[in-house]
Amino acid sequence: MLVHSYYDEDPRVRREAEWLARNGREADVYALRRSTDAPAGITDGVNVRRLDVQRHQGASPIRYVAEYLSFLLRAAAALTAAHRTRRYALVQVHTIPDFLVFAALHFRLAGIPVILDVHEAMPEFFKLRFPAAANPLIHAALMVQERASIGAATAVIPANEGLQARLLDLGVPAWKMRLVRNTADLARFDAMRHPRRPFMADGRLRLVYAGALTPIYEVDVAIEAVAALRHVHPELPIDLHLYGRGDSADALGQQAADLGVAEAVHFHGRIPIEDVPAAVARADIGLAPTRRAHFTDYSLSTKIFEYAAMGKPVVASRLPLVERSLDDAVLTYEPGSAADLAARIRQVVEDAGLRERLIARAAERVRNLSWQREAVTYGSLIEEFASDGRDRGTGNASRDAGTVSSSS
Repeated sequence: MLVHSYYDEDPRVRREAEWLARNGREADVYALRRSTDAPAGITDGVNVRRLDVQRHQGASPIRYVAEYLSFLLRAAAALTAAHRTRRYALVQVHTIPDFLVFAALHFRLAGIPVILDVHEAMPEFFKLRFPAAANPLIHAALMVQERASIGAATAVIPANEGLQARLLDLGVPAWKMRLVRNTADLARFDAMRHPRRPFMADGRLRLVYAGALTPIYEVDVAIEAVAALRHVHPELPIDLHLYGRGDSADALGQQAADLGVAEAVHFHGRIPIEDVPAAVARADIGLAPTRRAHFTDYSLSTKIFEYAAMGKPVVASRLPLVERSLDDAVLTYEPGSAADLAARIRQVVEDAGLRERLIARAAERVRNLSWQREAVTYGSLIEEFASDGRDRGTGNASRDAGTVSSSS
């Protein structure tokens, strides 16, 4: 797999790669490398090959593109060199960037399937992340690269129904797509493996957010809601625990101080995926605050499913895919409204019956949309295309090492 992210931080890539390893296929993942990372290693049976490129969150658009291109060239070279002995049956590329698929174009031309795993809508991502650069010319160029990338792929895997519908609207044929939802792995997010915390067991309300601290996620609105709750309901002890990193971290810390709630907002930094379930288990309510934009109309936060899998009531932004996928299983608030978010949190606190209904409904949705179910679709896709690759004269080495490559 080719993935422009740090392997240990990308749950979707890890779920898929670990599934391959558990089901008798070798998987090589080519990913980013921090200065402290080893260039290669094995994680849960997956061969992780780290290329000497680092992520620069909060950088300029030019820096982002340069970083993407550097990774593309290094990935193409590493993949080509490894293929001499590994004899890959399939290459899987995770977006973004979409054009990372061209690191494997020569594989595609040689008859080896190349799958594009679409995590996000790249043109809409850039429009939201870099408003100053969101002029029509740049947007048109991003649309062109998206179409070209999809055209270069054998098949496309959208991560949710919103992305699937968007690609259909762009003219991508339905036969070229296989929906594999981005959802929770119930083997990892298993509430039974952690001590159950009764709601506000110690008399304090513990809110949790586990995700990126970037402008896409309105953690600032969550902090403002905490301040509002403290002002209107001073009798309610409240803490907000943030697990993640990003270029908004310093501004969020300053905001908490300016609002007088610095002691109630706890920045834990990014923690390993393996530690997230325990962090959620220690909380009372899971928050999924996402800014409303055209980009997020195609987004469905996996953290919602993870909170629900851990038996926590969830309060999330009222986004199209949240309402469509989870309906009455989560409590939603108007994006951007701290007052509405505070009211929804207060509603969960005061209504024990509502809490139990939310938990029960969400648990059912999570079971029906779990990774364990989605893995069946993913597995059939791999078997279909990787088997084709093994039959194209790649010999026994390919049969022994059917490998997938991915980029996020």
